[in-house]
Amino acid sequence: MSDFAHRLALDQIRDGDRLDIVADDEERAAVADRLGLLNLDRFEAHAVLTRDGQKVRANGRLKAALDQSCVATGDPVPAHVDEPFDLLFVPEPKGGGADDEIELGAGELDTVFHDGSAIDLGSAIADTLSLSLDPYPRSAGADAALKEAGVMSEEEASPFAALAALKEKLGK
Repeated sequence: MSDFAHRLALDQIRDGDRLDIVADDEERAAVADRLGLLNLDRFEAHAVLTRDGQKVRANGRLKAALDQSCVATGDPVPAHVDEPFDLLFVPEPKGGGADDEIELGAGELDTVFHDGSAIDLGSAIADTLSLSLDPYPRSAGADAALKEAGVMSEEEASPFAALAALKEKLGK
């Protein structure tokens, strides 16, 4: 079972349905744990569903307030997510094995497969949150911690900086 499962039976979905999904404390804790967040204070989504046979489109907005861990210091880095989403739920392709690859074009990147009986809007929204997170969150003290650990900045590590240092060594 998913940490933020909100399964909707296909035969119950009507074109134009509006949904407001707000994660409770337990769901927020489970999503925070799965995504490696220090804290998830707010997690909600507002969606409008449209249905065309076995295909369901969910358009809406995801909102979250959270704390990520700084990549350099481990300190909390507060973040707010307010992102639109456009998810297309389609039946899982028939045939082929579980290990077969499925090619998706650029227009299909927000496609989620369903089992033919229900969609899991909550899990898809949690996945959308994971894609909205800063992959390298940095706190105010990150630069100092990295410098102390001997990590050079991009400017210091550039080829031009190396040439300048060589030029200085040669006294020119």
